[in-house]
Amino acid sequence: MAEPVYIDEDNSELIRPQKLVNPVKSSRNHQDLHRELLMNQKRGLAPQNKPELQKVMEKRKRDQVIKQQKEEEAQKKKSDLEIELLKRQQKLEQLELEKQKTQEEQENAPEFVKVKGNLRRTTQESTDAPSS
Repeated sequence: MAEPVYIDEDNSELIRPQKLVNPVKSSRNHQDLHRELLMNQKRGLAPQNKPELQKVMEKRKRDQVIKQQKEEEAQKKKSDLEIELLKRQQKLEQLELEKQKTQEEQENAPEFVKVKGNLRRTTQESTDAPSS
């Protein structure tokens, strides 16, 4: 295709045509992507067909499966001793919770209930002391 001939000397007041800049091609991301595609083509690597979201979802799914397998293996590897220790630990935790609840109830109880409890204890101690 022949390029048009412009007369520079005759009409200096005329606006000279300039080539338009393509914003997509001038962007840094586009240039980097184009360079990467050229390098992959030279190496013989085909671009990956999966979108990024699909890759991320597959990776998460793989990680979850691996985590589940590790947990199952850990459950299988527990010996009888470990199971018994866990049961005892749970019992102790329950007892501690019950003690805390009773202490809270005693602290929140009215004054006359506390005094009545103290009187019972003193009467029981006095009856137990002479017999021993």
